Amino acid sequence: MASRTFIAGAALLSLLGCGASRPVVYPNAKAQEAGPEAVEADINECLRRGEDFAAGKSDAGKAAKDAAGRAAVGAGVGAAAGAAGGAIYGDAGRGAASGAAGGAAAGLMSSIFSSMGSDEPDPVLKNFVQRCLSEKGYEVIGWQ
Repeated sequence: MASRTFIAGAALLSLLGCGASRPVVYPNAKAQEAGPEAVEADINECLRRGEDFAAGKSDAGKAAKDAAGRAAVGAGVGAAAGAAGGAIYGDAGRGAASGAAGGAAAGLMSSIFSSMGSDEPDPVLKNFVQRCLSEKGYEVIGWQ
């Protein structure tokens, strides 16, 4: 039960790492006519709609599955390394167990921190927002 809670928390953290980037709109006639407040409101609406859409396509289940996969690989590598080290010092079983626990924790933390290090939005979200803004008459020239 505690491991499921930890994995769910890791998935949530990985999702919170996203969203720092926002589209930059070219100051075309539509943007100038609308004004800065309306442009920001349209960007916020497209981001909200895009996040709702992308959540259905790449949800927390994918992030949790990735985190669980990394933890499992880490556990396997840690168990092998721990067993080898334990065999040298006379207790392969205890070495394997401690190595597996450490490897699983390292794999899970790797998953959390690798996803938090990127300011780049999910590609589905990015494409959705760019199309949404294009349909409103804006031209997205980049993301910051």
